[in-house]
Amino acid sequence: MSFALFYRRHFLHSRFLIPTNFITPSYSSYVPIMNTQVKTIDPSTIHFSSEEIEDPKFSISDPNTISILKEAVELLKEDNVIAIPTETVYGLASNALSLNSIKKIYAVKDRPTDNPLIVHVSSLKMLRTLLPKNDDNVGEIPEIYEQIIKKFWPGPLTILLPKSLLIPSEVTCSLPTVAVRFPSHPITRALISLCEFPLAAPSANTSGKPSPTLASHVFTDLNGKIPLIIDGGQCNFGVESTVFDAIGSHGPVILRPGGITFEALYKMPGMENLRVYKKDFFDKELEMNPTTPGMKYRHYSPDAKVILVEIDDKDKSRDVMDREIEKIRKNGKMTIGILATGTSYISSKEKNENNKSLSQGIIEYTLGDSMHPEQIAKELFKGLRHLDECNVDCIIVEGISEKEEGLAVMNRLRKSASRIINE
Repeated sequence: MSFALFYRRHFLHSRFLIPTNFITPSYSSYVPIMNTQVKTIDPSTIHFSSEEIEDPKFSISDPNTISILKEAVELLKEDNVIAIPTETVYGLASNALSLNSIKKIYAVKDRPTDNPLIVHVSSLKMLRTLLPKNDDNVGEIPEIYEQIIKKFWPGPLTILLPKSLLIPSEVTCSLPTVAVRFPSHPITRALISLCEFPLAAPSANTSGKPSPTLASHVFTDLNGKIPLIIDGGQCNFGVESTVFDAIGSHGPVILRPGGITFEALYKMPGMENLRVYKKDFFDKELEMNPTTPGMKYRHYSPDAKVILVEIDDKDKSRDVMDREIEKIRKNGKMTIGILATGTSYISSKEKNENNKSLSQGIIEYTLGDSMHPEQIAKELFKGLRHLDECNVDCIIVEGISEKEEGLAVMNRLRKSASRIINE
């Protein structure tokens, strides 16, 4: 089904069904029903002239792109929240400097108010306005980040920085640091530049659900709650940004794995002691007062129960999946979804007459080759959402190696899983 047809059908039949008693944990403001429009922009119509990141210049070759971006800017200036594509996942954007806008993000997502937001900038010039001033009255970027920024920005890397009074405490949950990212997606970059203020932009989904990598995912979750979704196609990375802290007491650490890998950061000067939170160390205080999204709460969970099979040996992994499917079926007739990596689970069973019955009543989504974790990362949330739309009762997922993007994939799967089988 085309997205246009999906949009018409879903909108016509569901826009009057959005509840009006939508309350946040601490902001008692309901989200009014509104007409959610979906407008498409071709990212290739936006051109940035160079690799300049201090104050980048760009041009737009399509009048439709200009028109939609102008509309988006006006909505953001009026303290609305809108959905925008980024290279990681779709974001729910609002003015990061407006308390009213920030409260709307928490309300629309039904997001816990002790879960910090990431601030998105379009230039280093904009970033400096958000940092505490030095003796020369200039916001100073910590030296330890200079080479990291040159290498990985714009891109899917978030860094922790000292917070200035310009940023509402609701963005950082009253913590002294703020998470900041310089995205590479041309639509997002152009929009922030045109707004002339930074955007807070968590994933554009209902809090706790799989993050959206298509505009249709956003529409499913937030139809009737926001005025505009900009459709820029499928997100390139498919998982959120890596969150990196080089100024905290734990030394250089990855607080949340994402689009920039541990291996890539480890190669940078001064990163020989780089660690990953929850893999290399654990901090109870950090867990209770997270400095970045994705640390404290269960995330990325579809409606169906997720069972993660985390066994390195492929044959053993498939044997465990066989036993799990048989066990589930003994409890009654259930539709089972499988997120497979590498070869198809169903195909492997249908080749063997003795195992053919195991493939009955199974809906499979193949994420990609386990030797290409970047491919699996791109398809992960899309696959979880697809199986949910198929109304499966449970989803069995094959784990992969934590090398490269696999670290981010396994981080998301462990957070989404109701049960993990590792032996």
